[in-house]
Amino acid sequence: MSLKNAAPSERTRVKRGHLRANYEKQTIHDILDAMPICHVSYILDGAPVVTPTLQWRQGNHVYWHGSSASRMIKKSAKNQVCMAVTILDGMVLARSAFHHSVNYRSVTLFGKASVVDDPVKAEASLRTMVEHLFPGRWELLREMTDKELKATTVLSMPIDEASAKIRSGPPVDDDEDYELPIWAGVIPISHSIDMPENDPRILAGVEMPDHTKNFKIG
Repeated sequence: MSLKNAAPSERTRVKRGHLRANYEKQTIHDILDAMPICHVSYILDGAPVVTPTLQWRQGNHVYWHGSSASRMIKKSAKNQVCMAVTILDGMVLARSAFHHSVNYRSVTLFGKASVVDDPVKAEASLRTMVEHLFPGRWELLREMTDKELKATTVLSMPIDEASAKIRSGPPVDDDEDYELPIWAGVIPISHSIDMPENDPRILAGVEMPDHTKNFKIG
C-alpha cells in the first residue's frame, strides 16, 4: 500500500510502516462506514482510559453517543479525544515468527469532541445511526420520549485529523527464507452473521423485516 496524500497533522502521520498509510478522505470514510465499533480514548483523573462504543459518520463528522451520566461522555465532551476503528481481515503466517502479521484496515482520528446540544439535531443523528445499520427501521419504531432524549448525549468530532493504515496480501519473508519447507500464507477472516433470533415476547404475526434478514457488517 503506497502513501497517499500528506498527513493532515504531525500526530496523524504514520511513522512505523508508513507505506501502509493512507490519508485519503474516501478511504477513511469507507473504513468508518464499514465498522461501527470504535474505541474512544480520553483522560480520567489524570490517566488514560479507552472505552468501546458505536460510531457513525455524517459527512465529514464522526458521531458517538452514550448515557448523559456516562464518564466517557462527560470526560470526552469539549475535550481532545482519540478514536480508533479496526477491521481484522486475516492472519498472516510467515516463515519466521518475526514476519508474522495481520491483514487489517484501520483508522485513527484526533480532535475535539463537541456535544450536539440541539435536541432536534441529536435525535436526527441517532436516526442516522439506526438507519445506517438497519435501513428502514426508524419508521417502524415508536417515537423517542423527551426523557429518553434527555438521558442520551450525542458527541461529534470533525474528521480533519485522521489517518488510515491498511495491510493486505501474503506474508513478506526474507529472501533466503522462501527456500524453507514451511507453510506460509493468509487465513482470511470475515464477520459471520447468523440467523436472527426472535424475541420470545414478540407478538404473534409480526414478521421479520428485510433489514434484519439482510444485515451485514464489516
